[in-house]
Amino acid sequence: MKKIYYLLAFAGLLSAGCQKQPLISSATINASEVKTLNLTLAASDYSTLGSTVYAYKTNNFNSTADAKQYIPTILNDEYPQLSNGSKANVTFSQNQQVALVDSVYKDQQYTLVTTPVNDYKLLPGNTFSDFSIAQVLAWLPYKFPTPAATQEEILTFAYYNGQATATATFAFLYFNGTWRQAYLLTAAQYISVGHPAFSQFTSSDDANIPSYLNAILKADPSVMATAKVGSVEYVSFNYYNSAKVTTQRVMTLTFDGANWTIQAPATLAFLKSGGTWIADPTVYYTLTTADTQLIAASSIGGTAFAATLTNLGKYGDFESTWTSLSTPTKNSYLDQAMILVLTHDFPTPKVNINYVVSYLNYVGGADVLTPLIFQYNGTAWVASQ
Repeated sequence: MKKIYYLLAFAGLLSAGCQKQPLISSATINASEVKTLNLTLAASDYSTLGSTVYAYKTNNFNSTADAKQYIPTILNDEYPQLSNGSKANVTFSQNQQVALVDSVYKDQQYTLVTTPVNDYKLLPGNTFSDFSIAQVLAWLPYKFPTPAATQEEILTFAYYNGQATATATFAFLYFNGTWRQAYLLTAAQYISVGHPAFSQFTSSDDANIPSYLNAILKADPSVMATAKVGSVEYVSFNYYNSAKVTTQRVMTLTFDGANWTIQAPATLAFLKSGGTWIADPTVYYTLTTADTQLIAASSIGGTAFAATLTNLGKYGDFESTWTSLSTPTKNSYLDQAMILVLTHDFPTPKVNINYVVSYLNYVGGADVLTPLIFQYNGTAWVASQ
């Protein structure tokens, strides 16, 4: 059976930014020239925003929304001479200090039970009353079928480590459409950074929490054994806020080769349009399992194409029966499949904006992420390739 790899959204392919290019002088460039720039913001770039904008001092943005708001100001200041249609892939530093999750602690705790209903049996095919981490990750969608966009669960259960079973507590985070294990601090780790009481941080620790978490992660050999530049840890910790409420927070830290930091590089695309730089409105989307199942259950191609649809439903990628057809037919069936997904997933699409839809094309024994471009003209989806 083929291995299936579900990849990150196509926009993630832009995340490795190049070194900042020298400022292009208006004296050496034709005003009508269209350019594609790959830039990494430096301190001098943030300084063009002016002292009233926080990034002027921090040299980073707190969110993607802020980056979309302020980076056009930098581009309009430094690259005003480039013509409409020019593009810029801009890499910037993003502050990840804002917690992904901050919920009342008691609301996030759950202990799996065997009576009156056996929680472990909720996982289809499971006959045991203990779980490995992989089994918990498979079980979570059945226990929490409609999780919040960022939801954390602190689970206590009979944990099987491959050799023995013992009661243990782990944190799990739903983020970016999937469940993953978070890094849950232990009582000993709070003590290691000077917090022996209550196993928690408080609002008075706010400025120091990133450095505490960095020290904890660097002291954990199981983390550092596999850490490389760009590695990410979602660290879950108990927090007592100024309103005297105990919550559970998750903070994202990225390894820069020496330390775990709350800042990480991110890349966004921008477009010169109407004489000014704007955030590129292109929507990038990669088919999900639900999307391929939707296509597999359709009547595209009629009965003669039924086996191909069955194959898609089983493996989640598009076999050569899609791509080996004559071009008009191939484009027709693929376009129908993508338009079916777009109609389902984007009920209120933006008009005349590119939607880049990527699907897994099975080529030469491997899946190749392949993009197709569509636009909604106000009444129907139209292929642009």
